Amino acid sequence: MGPLAGIKVVELAGIGPGPMCAMLLADLGATVLRIDRPGPQDLGVARPLRYDLLLRGRRALAVDLKRLEGKALALRLVEHADALIEGFRPGVTERLGLGPEDCLARNPRLVYGRVTGWGQEGPLAHAAGHDINYISLVGALHAFGRRGQAPVPPLNLLGDFAAGALYLALGIVSAILEVQRSGKGQVVDAAMVDGTASLLTAFHGLIAAGLGTHERGTNTLDTGAHFYNAYECADGRWISIAAIEGKFYAELLRRLDIDPATMPAQMDREHWPESQDRLAALFKARTREEWCALLEGTDACFAPVLTTDEAVLHPHNKARGTYVDIDGIIQPAPAPRFSRTIPDQPIPPQPNDPEQAETALAAWLKPREIAALRKAGVFD
Repeated sequence: MGPLAGIKVVELAGIGPGPMCAMLLADLGATVLRIDRPGPQDLGVARPLRYDLLLRGRRALAVDLKRLEGKALALRLVEHADALIEGFRPGVTERLGLGPEDCLARNPRLVYGRVTGWGQEGPLAHAAGHDINYISLVGALHAFGRRGQAPVPPLNLLGDFAAGALYLALGIVSAILEVQRSGKGQVVDAAMVDGTASLLTAFHGLIAAGLGTHERGTNTLDTGAHFYNAYECADGRWISIAAIEGKFYAELLRRLDIDPATMPAQMDREHWPESQDRLAALFKARTREEWCALLEGTDACFAPVLTTDEAVLHPHNKARGTYVDIDGIIQPAPAPRFSRTIPDQPIPPQPNDPEQAETALAAWLKPREIAALRKAGVFD
């Protein structure tokens, strides 16, 4: 089930955006096969497989791509695939004999999805890096943080997952749609620097219009404004306020029992710091639970700042089924949602156990082909 049911994707195992993209496509119904390297995997933070949630939703197979037999199997799978995902440095798959030219020669309709930090060309293309480096280069990291303080990395949500995985997924799905018209595959080059720059489009406009500055913590959305901020409560917990529009700001002041006449004009940037001090003192006087009772569900644009454990228990998230239990681990449900082609619940992360090779390859190859591969020791 799912809107991508019937789409087949080969994933050359990597870290960060590649697995996230593969998970997203699998969540929406695509049949994804992860090709792992034999032996211990250097794929980031070590943990038991069942907790590596980005690997959910698909089967796995350990294949030595440096062996002729392994490369031959990968190319055989490519013949049946709609798309391939790889996240190595530029030139790695070419040296393996699995680059775009090799794969498109076997399957001219293939969408070859590549995700890197710096892109496939440019002075930095072959340099190592991670999320924080890529979002630094295009001005994003500089914007995160409070006034006078150091930049604060937004986890790896922005580079790896938004600019990398989501842009790659969009590119792959777009290219698959285009194949239906042209009959020709192509390469999708998703670079995290490009994706992050794209995500900053609106902010380039604000700067150009003179409505924003490059000084952290002085703008509407970066904690500069008192009406768009996070505040500590009496119990040490936090709440968030986002009353940007005038009518919502008026509602916030009304519910806080603040006379608007005693406050500077909402958009008077010069007085934002003193307005923020006033709200900070007010919010510090009550607990988060008390503020939730007063403001949650109103047009004051309010929400408690929850941990991931707390988020699972929130009534709104429970009502929507935002989280699901897969193999005893609570985790986010597939998103977005569809009215008709509703995806199945993902299967938990699967091992690349040779004993499960038949199951992993069942949707790709005929039983006699699988038996021949096992006899040749390709995945034993």
